[in-house]
Amino acid sequence: MLHAVLLANGILEDVAGLRRRLETWAPRLVIGADGGSRHAASLGLHLTTLLGDLDSIDPLALAEAQRAGVEIRGWPREKDETDLELALLSAVDAGADEICILGALGARLDMTLANILLLTHPRLADRRVELWEAGQTVWLIRPPGEVIPAHPGDGLSLLPLGAAAEGITTRGLAYPLRNESLTLGPARGVSNVVTDENPKVELQRGLLLAILTNSGSKDSAGR
Repeated sequence: MLHAVLLANGILEDVAGLRRRLETWAPRLVIGADGGSRHAASLGLHLTTLLGDLDSIDPLALAEAQRAGVEIRGWPREKDETDLELALLSAVDAGADEICILGALGARLDMTLANILLLTHPRLADRRVELWEAGQTVWLIRPPGEVIPAHPGDGLSLLPLGAAAEGITTRGLAYPLRNESLTLGPARGVSNVVTDENPKVELQRGLLLAILTNSGSKDSAGR
């Protein structure tokens, strides 16, 4: 199993917590998406690749990466992909089975939304890709669904992406769904609560964006 960590140029809210999570991950690939490479040192990571149009990285940091033997791959600024998208595709090409993205959220709403929507990229359909932020994990649930590694008291939101998500049945959640649909617009799937260890979400059609919030996180809240 090849694990990859991707560093985007957003904000890290809980560096200590992320470091603890990374201890159990042992990533073999650490890819910095342009200015996101600055997070490597604070997370105790060593870059294997730095890529993008390189317009956001400090020149001194770029020179240090070159001296350290980091693979550096540059693109023109006028390109169709974001730096994070290039990092994701690079991880897929390298054979990564599981990918986590750090620093995907930030002050720019357009980039934050684009980073989240990258989870639907067709080349990621057979990979496990997660966004980590503080005590939260974001990923995509596809049919037929999955068992979620969560504990009682954790928060779980399920949001349809692209179109209605249909045939949803949940087990181990305070507000159950029984062969029901979640449609675009209404916020019905927000802020559910895990009641049983390792709850299950079954899904027949569509895509669900899952946001799991650890019960000890400051972002944990009820409906």
